[in-house]
Amino acid sequence: MIVLNPGSDIDLDSDLQKVTISQASATDAQDVARLVAALLLELEPQAKAELAAMRIPEQAKSLLADQLIYAFIARLADEAIGVITLHRCAALYAGGVFGEISELYVLPEYRSLKLGKQLVNHAVKFAAAQGWQRLEVGAPPLAEFSRTQQFYEANGFICTGQRLRKLV
Repeated sequence: MIVLNPGSDIDLDSDLQKVTISQASATDAQDVARLVAALLLELEPQAKAELAAMRIPEQAKSLLADQLIYAFIARLADEAIGVITLHRCAALYAGGVFGEISELYVLPEYRSLKLGKQLVNHAVKFAAAQGWQRLEVGAPPLAEFSRTQQFYEANGFICTGQRLRKLV
């Protein structure tokens, strides 16, 4: 994770104690959408027009309301500073139903609070409560985001390869 810049006004010990993580509902869709959009722009800065066409806030509200995705939000006071989203999948290779992390994002200035690890821990507990036997995540391109893979491996994930996509 990115370390805070020297001179930042964030008190790591004090602020970490003030952070809450809770499951999001459709009423939290704007916060979920804002953080996911920030993640997508960090991954693909040139994709602003594509993101606008995706209608992320409306999609977040609908998917959360229909429980097609689940999300946990980290907040410092009333500010949403991190999010993890996951969804239910099924495959024979996985032994049936399992979960997949769709998005994980923490605002850069809060990454040294280790909120990513806490968000993953919430997702793991949720997965266990759902009876899912595994939790998977797709990795971004390793050359550009090797720290992302290192983060997941440090949190107990095993690399089984990356995914590819085709839009239909």
